Amino acid sequence: MARIKIAPSILSADFSCLAKEIKKVEAAGADMLHIDVMDGHFVPNITIGPVVVGHIRKVTSLPLDVHLMIEEPGKLIDSFIQAGSDMITVHIETVSAAWLNKMGKSLRRQGIKLGLSLNPGTPLSRIAGCLRAVDFILVMSVNPGFSGQEFISSVLPKIKKLRSIFERDISVDGGINEKSAKYVIKAGANILAAGSYIFGAEDTRAAIERIRNAR
Repeated sequence: MARIKIAPSILSADFSCLAKEIKKVEAAGADMLHIDVMDGHFVPNITIGPVVVGHIRKVTSLPLDVHLMIEEPGKLIDSFIQAGSDMITVHIETVSAAWLNKMGKSLRRQGIKLGLSLNPGTPLSRIAGCLRAVDFILVMSVNPGFSGQEFISSVLPKIKKLRSIFERDISVDGGINEKSAKYVIKAGANILAAGSYIFGAEDTRAAIERIRNAR
């Protein structure tokens, strides 16, 4: 099995010392950073914008996966790329297949990976015609908007089915801990985004390795 990649979600970090928090997870073996961008419309919360991403870029060499949980991602993608994003994730609930195909080609020319996310209640049929347009799929295992929620186990068959039809990276975000990590890895995911489990741990490296090696 390929090495499982861990993407600490900075939504659970202490923003009063964000640079220190990022350096901590980088030193502990994180493979990338997961950055949740919320607009208060698509989800009932507001987080950060391109300015903060730009400052994050200055303090780490880790790949930045910017997860756009916003109603009109097309209006802000260029700003997040200019800020230093390496990966842009949009929601199928906010874009069309035609838009994805066009955007996927545009981002690849810029060396940026495009990811497609779907909420727990969204069926795989919604993304069936979009798989070739994207570099990875992000399966939400909580309803998006807030960190610290419990893992929704009913997404596991979705991950397993997705793995049977999609050979590229599958990421899972929401409620990831040592227990749930075992199930999502078994189902076929290879990137785990985790927030409170990592940033709330006394031993950050040990927390990352527990979910990376959960079997």
